[in-house]
Amino acid sequence: MNTQLKTTMPDFNAYPDARGRFGSFGGRYVPETLVPALDRLQEGVRRYLVDADFQAELVSELKTWAGRPTPLTRAHTLSKRWGAEVWLKREDMAHTGAHKINNALGQTLLAKRLGAKRIIAETGAGQHGVASAAAAARMGMPCVIYMGAVDVERQSPNVGRMRLMGAEVVSVTSGDKTLRAAIDEALRDWVSDPNGTYYSLGSALGPHPYPYLVRELQSVIGKEARAQIQLQAGGLPDVAVACVGGGSNAIGLFHPFVNDAGVQLLGIEAGGRGSGLGDNAATLTFGSPGVLHGTYSMLLQDKFGQVQETHSVSAGLDYPGVGPEHALLQSCGRATYESANDEETLEALMECAKYEGILSAIETAHALVGARRYARANPGSRILIGFSGRGDKDMPILQRTVLKDLL
Repeated sequence: MNTQLKTTMPDFNAYPDARGRFGSFGGRYVPETLVPALDRLQEGVRRYLVDADFQAELVSELKTWAGRPTPLTRAHTLSKRWGAEVWLKREDMAHTGAHKINNALGQTLLAKRLGAKRIIAETGAGQHGVASAAAAARMGMPCVIYMGAVDVERQSPNVGRMRLMGAEVVSVTSGDKTLRAAIDEALRDWVSDPNGTYYSLGSALGPHPYPYLVRELQSVIGKEARAQIQLQAGGLPDVAVACVGGGSNAIGLFHPFVNDAGVQLLGIEAGGRGSGLGDNAATLTFGSPGVLHGTYSMLLQDKFGQVQETHSVSAGLDYPGVGPEHALLQSCGRATYESANDEETLEALMECAKYEGILSAIETAHALVGARRYARANPGSRILIGFSGRGDKDMPILQRTVLKDLL
């Protein structure tokens, strides 16, 4: 399979194309009122992502304020328990506690150059909200965060963090009251003021150029990890594993490895409480193609095309769509996507905490499940895990689930 990859796989550097397409996925499906704003954003992305001054400021802020590069940690005890060589790319060590700061900081810097007066953002688990609030504070810009009422309740520590950083947090009580509803409200806000407002989208989805922009800003994860693992382990991994909701941390890890034929790419979605529609958030595992939030990708929808509510113990993966680049990677066979249910995810979180002294985010623990499966099926393999965030924010959920049996 790996020997055929170089000749049968498409040129991934060619995506997205001029229409914002990743193969048949992606594109731009938005109201006409947003087209000028997206055009301005696309021109800004084209201009500033290659601008030396912009890149110098971004790199400096990532280093001196956000804490990059994040370390690559050998998980010694998990390696022994699983029978493999396990490495953790520690995005939990970045400022605000997750990979989200890479994207939020980059987009806020871009917003200033585009002349925006305020930042808006959506959030599920709260990490993109916290990162957006922090980046806006750093750049001296007002910030409004839209968050589903369900997530406001289950991720209350992050709500407090956002407010301490000066952001206004809007609890969304419409729709499913989770990430999907928060994105809907953020888009409504943007439509009302597309010139003065910058929408800092938190994942690698939405209308073009957002999937490309977020991928480029998050690719710092994979670029660092690729160099670090070669230096520390003496070679590339056999597999790179990451959790997948909208897909920003996963595409950030995967993209710098996508042309390495010998490196498998494994994404782990939220399997929730079962395989039935509405019981999980495993879009690539159980979904079908359709349009949501401005992009054509895989969705969890019924036979009539109605997008369905989802379930996951993790607020950050609780979304019925996925970024279009992941849909491309799956469709052409370059990446494999599986799911992990709530129970095994919480068990993996506890295993990592107990044996490595690292409390992962519940989202991240899905990747731990996938990595453990891979290790047991491939003894002695070298596994790179995108350790996307830390679990402090999840303590209210953990108190109601795994900790209640331990107290």
